[in-house]
Amino acid sequence: MIYVDADACPVKAEVERVGTRHQLRMAIVSNGGLRPSQNPLVDTIVVPDGPDIADIWIADRAGPGDVVVTTDVPLAARCIEAGARVLRPNGETFSPANIGQQLASRDLMADLRAADPFRTGGGRPFSKADRSRFLDALEREVRAAGKEST
Repeated sequence: MIYVDADACPVKAEVERVGTRHQLRMAIVSNGGLRPSQNPLVDTIVVPDGPDIADIWIADRAGPGDVVVTTDVPLAARCIEAGARVLRPNGETFSPANIGQQLASRDLMADLRAADPFRTGGGRPFSKADRSRFLDALEREVRAAGKEST
């Protein structure tokens, strides 16, 4: 199964392409505003509005043999703890080896943003290279998850 934390996810079409090629079920999870896919392998899950409701839905279901796509570091940590494979839309993987550092960096950045309310800017724009890196990483993670579940 592939779970996608879909709010503001730029690679939903890529997930559907790879998932379909491998004949995997996919859950595209958001709190609304997404057009449902006509693909019979794709379940569009709409959760109620509220903080982290989509994250909780995914974390309660993801486990060994599953792949999760998210930028949310706490969700990634919960999914890794449950045995799932996790990657960002830019192709970077979350793993047991790096999730602690990722959580610490997230907390540090939140503190820095809180200390400087006039700080502007965000991450760099999503690029074609990010999309390509994601496709390669998703293919790799899907194959690895398949080996784990057999």
